[in-house]
Amino acid sequence: MSTVNIPRLDLDTYKNGDAESRKKFSDAIGAAFNDTGFVTITNHGLSKQLIDDLYAQVKALFALPEEIKLKYEKPELAGQRGYTSKGKETAKGFKVPDLKEFWQIGQTVTDGDPIKEQYPDNVEVEELPEFNRVTREIYQKLEEAGMMLLEVIAVYLELPKDYFRDKVHNGNSILRTLHYFPIEDPDALAPDAVRAGAHEDINLITLLIGASADGLEVLTRDNEWFPIKAHGEDVVVNVGDMLQRLTNNKLRSTTHRVVNPPREQMKFSRFSVPFFLHPKSDMDLTSLPGTIDEQHPKVYSDMTAGEYLDERLREIGLKK
Repeated sequence: MSTVNIPRLDLDTYKNGDAESRKKFSDAIGAAFNDTGFVTITNHGLSKQLIDDLYAQVKALFALPEEIKLKYEKPELAGQRGYTSKGKETAKGFKVPDLKEFWQIGQTVTDGDPIKEQYPDNVEVEELPEFNRVTREIYQKLEEAGMMLLEVIAVYLELPKDYFRDKVHNGNSILRTLHYFPIEDPDALAPDAVRAGAHEDINLITLLIGASADGLEVLTRDNEWFPIKAHGEDVVVNVGDMLQRLTNNKLRSTTHRVVNPPREQMKFSRFSVPFFLHPKSDMDLTSLPGTIDEQHPKVYSDMTAGEYLDERLREIGLKK
């Protein structure tokens, strides 16, 4: 197995460090995002208590009876708010749906921005008011951390450090709470059925709050699957397709998957909570001029973030 560059970085060294520390942090993220597309981050603003509270509420949500969860499923919203039941999402290029169910929380606009009209309201869980409160707080804290990381990326790309700020303020970001449900009879599974098929994320960057079990793997440049293990409360951060398009492949949206556990552990649940940081839908994803040259000709057609999201939601089966 080759060396895999997934550094563990302290966000505090960027937030409160001197110019040299900030540059070092920016260079380290840039190098990793250029190579594997993944880093893990400490001091991201989420306390251990808040993360513990989050996972307690996520477990309570998915333990609700099926008929209660189904009343929160809104097919007309293409899985972008509320509950999405088992068998609905299929990784691009796969025929068998992922072995998961999930709940999605979107942007809450509080500053009078007219963009509020573009977003459906979030779905509140009547039975679990604490779930609504905790996920809202998690959303806000991950959005703040994500904005700081985009500032770091802008510095690495030699853009103005606030390049992304107006594009992601009140953006179309999504917090997803995921349940990879137990499989009592592994022999009954379709041969290709996995917890999450190999895929790339759609958005700019993803911030993942650990997980209740191992299983996340990234595909290296040598075409080998490498397991990603976060320490305790670390947040795993990876590049999404929108950032890859914007940077003409300079920053890599790396293929990753969640594999099934050993047979004897299939009967246990796995939970995880990713935050998909999206810009506003009118953001232009045309590749930056500074990322195009003779050695790196332009790869992608011009497209807005909204057009790209729509295309991808259709490809994975959430939108008809």
